[in-house]
Amino acid sequence: MADAGRTPRKRVAGLAVVAAAAFVLNASPVALGAFAATSAACYDPVASGAASAKAKPGSVGKVDPNELTAAQTDAREKETNALLKGKGKTPGTVTAAATITIPVIVHVVSSDGTRANGNIPDNLIAAQLDVLNKSYAGVYGGTSTAFQFQLVKVNRVVNPAWYPIVYGSQGEKAMKAALREGDAGTLNIYTGLLSDDLLGWATFPTRKLSTSDGVVILAESVPGGTATPYNEGDTATHEVGHWLNLYHTFQGGCSKQNDKVSDTPAEASAAFGCPVARDTCTASGVDPIHNFMDYTDDACMYEFTAGQAQRMLDGWTAYRG
Repeated sequence: MADAGRTPRKRVAGLAVVAAAAFVLNASPVALGAFAATSAACYDPVASGAASAKAKPGSVGKVDPNELTAAQTDAREKETNALLKGKGKTPGTVTAAATITIPVIVHVVSSDGTRANGNIPDNLIAAQLDVLNKSYAGVYGGTSTAFQFQLVKVNRVVNPAWYPIVYGSQGEKAMKAALREGDAGTLNIYTGLLSDDLLGWATFPTRKLSTSDGVVILAESVPGGTATPYNEGDTATHEVGHWLNLYHTFQGGCSKQNDKVSDTPAEASAAFGCPVARDTCTASGVDPIHNFMDYTDDACMYEFTAGQAQRMLDGWTAYRG
């Protein structure tokens, strides 16, 4: 179902127009307003609960430094299944008695308190929460999940030592150690200007909660931000998917196991922009270019599948519930 308030999210002549995760931007604050409308190369450090991040096209060499191998995904699957078994649950059959409301704390990190240097206003944060809730409720299309999100706090922080936010740096670790709040079921989102032209990154759930847990997004990727074409809020939608235990739709390429979700057709590689048609693997269906866990533009993404909704619920029960 299309959202009348978001005209880019609709089907046009059979082509869905919707978005993705974390991409790369120029680290200059001035560049935010002139962010090129191009597709992105991914940079996704996901191993052992580390982050998943996306980069702007043309960022040669910034492609998945910690992309999960088949052995790493198998290890994660075994751990998740063991945790579920320990709770008396069977993977793929977990149900939610009611909608799961996830408390959200947004840490707005800035170098000087100005919009040009990361201090986005409250109305854009509210718009981002609205997109998260509609995306996970299936309002734009696809399956409704068990999750909704409730903003409980906006924490504004001015600290030049943490700015820009550099993935994997001592500054990022110090920032999260100082700011993160809540338990494993509390979503901490950090916004600001990011290093290496990145749009964002997220941690996967882990057995032991770490202060690194959470989602980092480019401040101007929120709805109404300046990071066109990644300014409709789907960087957060995608990264929260990782936080809830989803892999990319292209994880594992054309292998049978790929992203561990049976109803997302395998694809050999990430899709960028918004292709009219794409089918990179045989006998599995056309590529899921409109899925939130691919890498297409925000105007091209609009759905999670039933299998992804189940996997997120399994992951929540195993790690965060």
